[in-house]
Amino acid sequence: MKRALICGISGQDGAYLAQLLLARGYEVFGTSRDAQMSSFQNLAALGIRQQVRLESMALNDFRSVLQTLTKIRPEEVYNLAGQSSVGLSFQQPVETLESISVGTLNLLEAIRFCGEPIRLYNAGSSECFGNTDGAAADESTPFRPRSPYAVAKAAAFWEVANYREAYGLFACSGILFNHESPLRPERFVTKKIIAAACRIAAGSRETLHLGNTSIQRDWGWAPEYVEAMWRMLQQEQADDFVIATGETNSLEDFVGAAFKQVGLSWRDYVEIDSGLLRPTDLKIGRANPSKAKELLDWQANYRMRDVVSMMMEQEFS
Repeated sequence: MKRALICGISGQDGAYLAQLLLARGYEVFGTSRDAQMSSFQNLAALGIRQQVRLESMALNDFRSVLQTLTKIRPEEVYNLAGQSSVGLSFQQPVETLESISVGTLNLLEAIRFCGEPIRLYNAGSSECFGNTDGAAADESTPFRPRSPYAVAKAAAFWEVANYREAYGLFACSGILFNHESPLRPERFVTKKIIAAACRIAAGSRETLHLGNTSIQRDWGWAPEYVEAMWRMLQQEQADDFVIATGETNSLEDFVGAAFKQVGLSWRDYVEIDSGLLRPTDLKIGRANPSKAKELLDWQANYRMRDVVSMMMEQEFS
């Protein structure tokens, strides 16, 4: 039985990844800064809370990371931890940089120190690419980060690449484009839209406040994306991969699809709020995930409108 350690198991991706690994016969461990106080509501929502062994670990504390790795002795480590909101990173840039870049560095150094053949997956982000002027980003596209979150993720990406090349660690990054699910909290705009559309359809008289609805993103289905993470660690050689659907839509399209599901016109219920605009934002997120299809035999089955339908269905249930 393989042992896997998921750092950031309480989040959307961590919960779905735990579910996937359990189904594949893994012994799954997960960490939180304080495992005794955390609710792990996403694990509970998936019905797997009691099947995962939970440990307290502070990723920004090297000793804590080393102690955890030594205790658990995992074959695979998935680094999904750290501050996960682009918008919040403008308000908490120091916390964002430390939790992502320092946390990743501590994991890499602890794995090197252990001397065990541990395979590491690092959660990268499409935000690292910045604006590509509409060009589809692949693994060779330069990084031009435009938020504290993207800067932190870019630093972590290069840390992983450096340890792979310098020390021969099996360490790789998945450069994931946007991926959603019912487990998203409402501070993410996609869940905010879905929840508001459902409440309005049920009779709420509220107005949905949004920022820039002209931005374009590649939205996929999170449960599919964790499969790609796992496949990266099953390869003969460690490598980095762009994970995306290859289809780009505007936020206006996303809102329109959500309200159409309940027979309403979004324009009657949405107000553009300048207070929600970010200091800098990406106009278009476009991806070329062909390498993942070729080498991982992975491709997305669900596109944005599928994602909206599945999230709406869960919200109403």
